[in-house]
Amino acid sequence: MDSLVIRRATADDVAAIVDMLADDPLGARRESPGDAAYAEAFKEIDADPRQLLVVAEVGGEVVGTMQLTFIPGLSRRGATRALVEAVRVRSDQRGGGLGRRLAEWAIETARERGAAMVQLTTDASRVDAHRFYERLGFVASHVGMKLAL
Repeated sequence: MDSLVIRRATADDVAAIVDMLADDPLGARRESPGDAAYAEAFKEIDADPRQLLVVAEVGGEVVGTMQLTFIPGLSRRGATRALVEAVRVRSDQRGGGLGRRLAEWAIETARERGAAMVQLTTDASRVDAHRFYERLGFVASHVGMKLAL
């Protein structure tokens, strides 16, 4: 994985990103590869300086993705938080350390941009993901809740 490159995503990467989002039991139920809505969403993300949608490439192929959002706040003495979302590694690349490298990159990028903490949610059913994040030092200190609209 010496040729790993983590870079800002472009519109040309959207199809590969959506394919990865759809390539698991949860994503298969909620994603629709080929839908034009993804291109519009990408434009909005890309135009927002607090959003950083990235892809991981190995040998010129997109093999991973994640979104990092910087959230300014008043709590913790005006601290900025970095929110990690939509981490995916292409199914044929899982288990080789790519997820760890993406997470480490996110933590370092958050630190460089002055964030006081990195936070994320992971679906309650993703027990392996919970163990993965705990090995990286994340602590399950809060209970996340969602309301579908």
